[in-house]
Amino acid sequence: MKRSYTPRIGIVIGGLAVFILTLAPGLAVAQQMTFKVLPNPSRATFKTEAPLETVIGNTSGSAITGTLTGDPAKPQMASGSVRVDLTTLKTGIEKRDTDMRSKDYLDTENEANRFAVFDLKGLEIGSPLEPGREMPAKLKGTLTIKGRPVETTADAHITYLKLTPEQLETQKRFGFTSDNIRIKVKFMTSFTNHGMQVPQLLFLKLSNDIQLETDLTFVRQ
Repeated sequence: MKRSYTPRIGIVIGGLAVFILTLAPGLAVAQQMTFKVLPNPSRATFKTEAPLETVIGNTSGSAITGTLTGDPAKPQMASGSVRVDLTTLKTGIEKRDTDMRSKDYLDTENEANRFAVFDLKGLEIGSPLEPGREMPAKLKGTLTIKGRPVETTADAHITYLKLTPEQLETQKRFGFTSDNIRIKVKFMTSFTNHGMQVPQLLFLKLSNDIQLETDLTFVRQ
């Protein structure tokens, strides 16, 4: 008489599945998420440091927009794009701000040059994101200013914040959701990288090197 092993095989497979999920619960919840920039408290800053002067420009709020798509369990595969409205940058001196936006520099009256854009192409990080833990990483992508794209790698610190229902109840009025990511980034570029030349007359007061910093909060859509 032939015996049927199908029920026993089904029990074994089912048991293995439960065992695997017990050992690695993260596999059950891993998923792609889409995030968007939360205008407040996100901000962007640029700095040029010359022998006689350090110039710092700032912007924040609705001037910064963008999206991020990825899986906290596999952050290396993340992609996204962030735009900063250069017409909103303020350095504290109105005449300097006007000169900075002129045709010789950012040329922001040309709509094609109005935004600085960073397109994320990849991320180097040692492990999956852990809720509440700030983790060092490197961002790889393209930085475009004044229509000139430059491939760049930037140092970053990433914090994944997962709110409990109780925490969310107190924070949702500020725009936060159950899943939030804060990314602090430092870029290095230069005026000449993006087709701008610092006049010799100003070299003591305006460095060719530009340090860009962003502190962005993303909330799950």
